[in-house]
Amino acid sequence: MNINLKEIMHTLCFPLIVIYFEIVLKISIFDEVMNMSILNIVLFSISSGLMACFLSSSFSEKTNKFNFIFILAVISFIYGAQLIYFKIFSTFFSMYSIIGASDAVQFMDVVKIVAVQNIVPLFLILLPLILALIFYRNIAMLKMFKRNAIKTLGAALLVQLSAVILVSNSNSGVLSDNYIYNESFIINLSAEKFGLLTTERLDFKNLLLNYISELRNAYASESKEILSNTDEEADDSSDELSIDDSSYDYGYNVINIDFDQLIQSETNKDIKSMHEYFNNVVPTKKNNYTGKFKGKNLILITAESFSPYAIDEKLTPTLYKMYEEGFKFNQFYTPLWGVSTTDGEYAICTGLIPKAGIWSFYRSSQNNMMLSMGNQLRNLNYSTFAYHNHYYDYYFRNKSHPNMGYSYKGLGNGLNVTETWPESDLEMIDITVDEFIHKQPFHTYYMTVSGHLQYTFSGNYMSYKNKKAVENLDYSESVKAYLASNIELDKAMEHLIKKLEDSGIADDTLIAVAPDHYPYGLKISELSELAGHEPESNFEIYKSVFLLWSKGIEPVTVEKPCSSLDILPTLSNLMGLEYDSRLLMGNDIFSDKEPLVLFQNRSWITDKAMFNSETEQMTALSDSKIDSEYQEEITDIVKDKFKYSALILDNDYYRYIFK
Repeated sequence: MNINLKEIMHTLCFPLIVIYFEIVLKISIFDEVMNMSILNIVLFSISSGLMACFLSSSFSEKTNKFNFIFILAVISFIYGAQLIYFKIFSTFFSMYSIIGASDAVQFMDVVKIVAVQNIVPLFLILLPLILALIFYRNIAMLKMFKRNAIKTLGAALLVQLSAVILVSNSNSGVLSDNYIYNESFIINLSAEKFGLLTTERLDFKNLLLNYISELRNAYASESKEILSNTDEEADDSSDELSIDDSSYDYGYNVINIDFDQLIQSETNKDIKSMHEYFNNVVPTKKNNYTGKFKGKNLILITAESFSPYAIDEKLTPTLYKMYEEGFKFNQFYTPLWGVSTTDGEYAICTGLIPKAGIWSFYRSSQNNMMLSMGNQLRNLNYSTFAYHNHYYDYYFRNKSHPNMGYSYKGLGNGLNVTETWPESDLEMIDITVDEFIHKQPFHTYYMTVSGHLQYTFSGNYMSYKNKKAVENLDYSESVKAYLASNIELDKAMEHLIKKLEDSGIADDTLIAVAPDHYPYGLKISELSELAGHEPESNFEIYKSVFLLWSKGIEPVTVEKPCSSLDILPTLSNLMGLEYDSRLLMGNDIFSDKEPLVLFQNRSWITDKAMFNSETEQMTALSDSKIDSEYQEEITDIVKDKFKYSALILDNDYYRYIFK
């Protein structure tokens, strides 16, 4: 009887530990334990725990003991590391990110700070391992008989199968368990619904599938290319800036692609499905903004952690001037994707939704990126440059950015900015502006870094540099440090505009500035200081700013909902480029197409309604009739955009369309 009790306790040890870890994680990150997902988490935890029990019970006592400690240490590390990563970046760490793990060393100071701030949950996660090491000599590891070992393995598989069946038959709601588990991997929601270990398993599966896809595409890209014809030139005859263009038919932003012929000749089911999908997408119409800046210079800037809070008439007068005197987008959003900065940059530069679980920008470096602004304008004999004032190979920009058509420099391959943390946007502009300003027409892309976390005066050199300007403000230190870091961006813009004015080309240059993500380096309480209230977490926290300015233009206010995905098609239209709007996930903001802002969790905003996928609540924004059919229609569109944007990346789809 005692032996049986010991076996039961031994068998349940790991399942109980995993469930314990999940409870700690849920309380620390999701602020709740008991919800509809708890059954899924318990079942998956039991299955994982039984597998761990099997691996620590099927050998000699000495080996079992080692396996027990080793498995416990690995699991503890996973939970602890993911907790810290989430607290820094508001998302979980994907296995694909291991390719850039060496770059994370420079953030060790941030990791230490966050670890101290979360010392209680970290201690609770490490507690089982600490106890196991303390009582290591007293741990009696049972060696299961072969029959019992097989029973344990069988029980693990049975519980796993039960959990999978339960999840696969749960189809209620937009973010149903079945959708997250089987159709669309969303790492945060997966961890919340199924637990962290199951999420790691799904992440590994996706990593493996991506690797297979890369091998397949490497072969396919060598064997198949399709030429396309081009559409007629864009109309740029209108002189007045007006959003109302309903009285005139300008045609569509499309390229002459014979999708019918492509569909008939295609044997690959994924590619054929894509041909069929894009053939049915309604393109955006050209309008009286089309070609407004045709032949002009273009400077596009992805600004690290920039936000509306960083625009102030006194603190950042140049950014304030650009906001007030340019196009003012009052309903602009910057969704947070899976891999913080690089995914935000990817959305801006490609007009595509980043694929979950991988570094989409790095993955795209082997693809045809014909529709990127660098490639489009280089084909029109523009001089094209890209700069980043941190390490040139961080996130493998040295591979992705040249592939977008840029001559690229960063710290370490030709951009000789002073190496601080973070580096100076002003210094980057000062060093680089003379490289392109006399090579018209030019297109220059910047990825800034001065606004990067951590927001302290001791650990952020840009905050320290500009401390005097904010030290008397009535904010907490982190908020003041954040504002101070963005003063460096303002100084950079001031210097850039002065150089353009001195060269007499300020009115021939369009400048676009947008954030990569909201400043998640600030706590919600700190964001509340800036907002004057606690920002709503599903929509408002992502409400952002898009600066679009050229000297001498008449200010224009735009009330349409729009997002970072819309920047590339909008700029393509303004520059009068020949592009196919069907092949991008965003829309030209100035077109008459119904606006659509979508978020990683499949929530969305149109001009008629906003839908919160997690609460299943839809809020009407107009007098138009809004019903469940409209909700289902837009939700299906959103899901398709995620699906086909990922397929574009996975299948190097533009290579099938463009040569």
